Parts: sequence; C-alpha cells; structure tokens
Amino acid sequence: MNARTRATRHTRAVEIVKVLRKLFPHPTVALRYGSPWELLVAVMLSAQCTDKKVNEVTARLFRKYRTLEAYCRASQTAFEQDIFQTGFYRQKAKHILATAKRIRDVYDGTVPSAMEDLLSLPGVARKTANVVRNAAFGLVDGIAVDTHVRRLTRRWGLTTSTDPKRIERELMEILPRSAWKDFTLQVIEYGRTYCPAKRHDHAACPIPDAR
Repeated sequence: MNARTRATRHTRAVEIVKVLRKLFPHPTVALRYGSPWELLVAVMLSAQCTDKKVNEVTARLFRKYRTLEAYCRASQTAFEQDIFQTGFYRQKAKHILATAKRIRDVYDGTVPSAMEDLLSLPGVARKTANVVRNAAFGLVDGIAVDTHVRRLTRRWGLTTSTDPKRIERELMEILPRSAWKDFTLQVIEYGRTYCPAKRHDHAACPIPDAR
C-alpha cells in the first residue's frame, strides 16, 4: 500500500469508525462462555457456523464437559457427535481435543494469553487468537478478520485483498489503534443488522460503498 492509498483509506476508515461507534457503542461477543477455555472452544466451533448455532451446541457441550480434563478424556467419535451441528465436525473435534491436551501438558491447564502461544495450538489462527486475547484477557494488538470483516472492508474500499492476514495488516495501518478493540464486533453487528451477505438494497445501508 503506497502512501497516497494509505492516506485515502485512513481518512475513510476514520469516518467509518465514527459511524460504527454511533450505531454500536458497546459491542459484545455474541458467543456464550464461562471461561477463557470455553471461549476458545466456542470460537473454534464458529468457523463456517453461525454464533446462534454455536450457542445452541455449546449450551449442551459445556454441561457435558465441565473441565479441561473432560475434553482430554473425550473420545474423538463421541465428541464429533456432540458438535456435529456446527459443521466440519471431524476437523473441529480433532483440533479442540488436541488443543485441550496441549494446554494441559504445556500450559498447566491454563489457556495462554500470548499470541505466539495461542498460535501454537492446533487449529488456532490469528482470527481465533485475536478474539480470545481481546475478550478473555483484554489484550489488543491485532484485528480479527472474519467473514463479515473481509466482506465489508472490501465493500467499503478499505482493502482489496481477500487474504485475512493481509487484510489485518492493512486495517492495522489505517484504523486508529483506539478502534481495534471494538472494530470486528461492530462490523459483525453492522453486517447482521444493516448489510447482510444476501441480496438487498445497499443504498439503504448507513455506510455507503466505496466509489
């Protein structure tokens, strides 16, 4: 991104942040959880699945598996059935159960807060790590890029990339750091409330498309 493009996008980003803050001044994570570990599980289950469905599944899951050790003892086959409704259940089950064992064996049973430690967990990429660090530990040094963020930041002209890692880097260059904490949650709420992926009249959306 050259200096001129960065300056243009920064100006637009600041205006968009103002609108988002007005529309959603106190955004919260829609996933329900009672501990950093449950949040990590919920975020891992949310890949290619709605938060509503994840909450339905975890309401049962968290009652059945009350401790980290319970996940470590779970059978792959049984756990797959427990999370079947979230989709991609075989891979998700494999990653969650392996992550439980790694947290037990390497991190003394406590979900780590450092980015590099979270990224060492099976199936955990930067989006998941950013959400967990932000919501569970109040640590913000990145921007979680989910499907809403990827779709809308392109529509708003803040990026032209489709790669989540590159989108995150570009957003970090143009967004005020004070906006990083809430930006993803605000964009998710905006997408659900005003600008869903399904066909609709974009002219009615509060934030206009880039021209």
